[in-house]
Amino acid sequence: MEKIRQKKAIVIGAGAGGIATAARLAKSGFQVTVLEKNSFTGGRCSLIHHEGYRFDQGPSLLLLPKLFREAFYDLDTSLEAEGVELLQCPSNYNVWFSDGESFELSTDLSRMKTQIERWEGKDGFERYLAWLREAHQHYELSVSDVLHKNFTKWWDLANPGFIRTGLKLHPLHSIWSRASKYFWTERLRRVFTFATMYMGMSPFDAPATYSLLQYTELAEGIWYPRGGFHVVLQALVDVGKRLGVEYRLSTPVKQVLTSPDGKTANGVLLESGERLEADVVVVNADLVYAYSNLFPQTPSMESYSRSLRERDGSCSSISFYWSLNRKVPELKTHNIFLAEEYRESFDAIFDRQSLPKEPSFYINVPSRMDEAAAPNGCDAVIALVPTGHLLQSKGFMKSDAGIPRDQDWPTLVNQARRTVLSTISARTGCESLGNLITNEIINDPFTWESKFNLDKGSILGLSHSFFNVLKFRPSTKARGLDNAYFVGASTHPGTGVPIVLAGAKITTEQILEDFGMPVTWQTHPSQLKDQGVPQTKSTSQLDKVHAPVSGTILYMISLSIWLVFFMYFWRPTGF
Repeated sequence: MEKIRQKKAIVIGAGAGGIATAARLAKSGFQVTVLEKNSFTGGRCSLIHHEGYRFDQGPSLLLLPKLFREAFYDLDTSLEAEGVELLQCPSNYNVWFSDGESFELSTDLSRMKTQIERWEGKDGFERYLAWLREAHQHYELSVSDVLHKNFTKWWDLANPGFIRTGLKLHPLHSIWSRASKYFWTERLRRVFTFATMYMGMSPFDAPATYSLLQYTELAEGIWYPRGGFHVVLQALVDVGKRLGVEYRLSTPVKQVLTSPDGKTANGVLLESGERLEADVVVVNADLVYAYSNLFPQTPSMESYSRSLRERDGSCSSISFYWSLNRKVPELKTHNIFLAEEYRESFDAIFDRQSLPKEPSFYINVPSRMDEAAAPNGCDAVIALVPTGHLLQSKGFMKSDAGIPRDQDWPTLVNQARRTVLSTISARTGCESLGNLITNEIINDPFTWESKFNLDKGSILGLSHSFFNVLKFRPSTKARGLDNAYFVGASTHPGTGVPIVLAGAKITTEQILEDFGMPVTWQTHPSQLKDQGVPQTKSTSQLDKVHAPVSGTILYMISLSIWLVFFMYFWRPTGF
């Protein structure tokens, strides 16, 4: 009997999506090789080390923990089994304002009640609960009807069921407009809208659907993996290796190879000149970069590549990684400093693609949660200053908006540094961090572009504007090329590590369907662990669910009984 040949898969890029997809494909029977241009895994979720200090290069907080647990559960393991310890931050953020006030976002409802009522009165807390209810609906519907579904046909959008769901997600409203319905002071509108920075978008443009991000922080908390964010992805790498995945680091890919007719991907050409064959190629490199640089540039492919480069991209950032020679107790784990001219700070980034004169920015102190992130008595500090992306894609003609490549970058970086240092001292009252910095590492748009091949240095891929999501977003299956697929920030379902992990499941299932292979996992929410606690189903009578009869139904029943009684006993006089 002829032995069935094991199908081969090549994954380009060892970011979160590539790592998760590789493990899923290996579990499904593929022989998988992951090719990574850098000497490390994790992509933007990697770590920076310097003389005992540790910094998360990209994400520094873990949200939507159930999506992480789902990824491990589907691979027949768990975060705990892989030695990953999640630490819950005692509070979510300190939000610092220019007038000297601050607001502490927290999962503690009583603390939130006190703060909200201080600024918006007794009715303010009631409106906050109503906002939470709407954001909860956005969260639940997005997880069930968006993050776990692919949109491969236009009919998927026109489906009446999805239209009903879509209307509940308020996609035509902005985060700012919906927040303004529930929060009546400018202060709290800012507190409950700044999180759109996670998607590299302005709160005045981001669809209201994404209130789910701040909802998950307030309902499920903010988590930090002991050892840094990369330990989660390293655990997935280890799971993949046990399943047979081969990782080849420092191995950049030059081109995706195709069949003689140019219609089917059948391998890759490495920068070294080596050719590798495969039945399927999964691209976890930046999607816009890949279409322009890795795929054969036929006339139709070149046209599509150009259209992608013209789409709205997310912002870039100037990120500072500072080693301090002592602790700064005035700073919490997560700190948000909001510009006095709040809207202008976003307009400068997203409308004019520049560095705002007064930016809003994020400060993370990982050593506050995990003391191993810095030497004893010291702090590691990360400052992320959002800025516009570069004016043009590397090697291509300029687009209409962006920061010129010949900008005086040392001056721009120094401007950002001065603003961050002076703002922190002025608002928290701490000593100037500039006197405490013993080493500084900087990532600017050029760094993001060169290190991770991010088009124009956009740190979160393509924007999540209305016409850049669902079926409008570039497909998980490559256009005009069979057996080539995408996973990552710029394809469906979108950016952010938990979202990309959900996307890895979608892409893998699409590959299995196309190859006529069975799906080897069947996740059900009740089977997942919530923060490590098994969800068991009790058989006690006390735990049986009895859905209440709605008030409308009770009213109709009561009215019907009353009418029957009235008609039976009532007799008109005179008869």
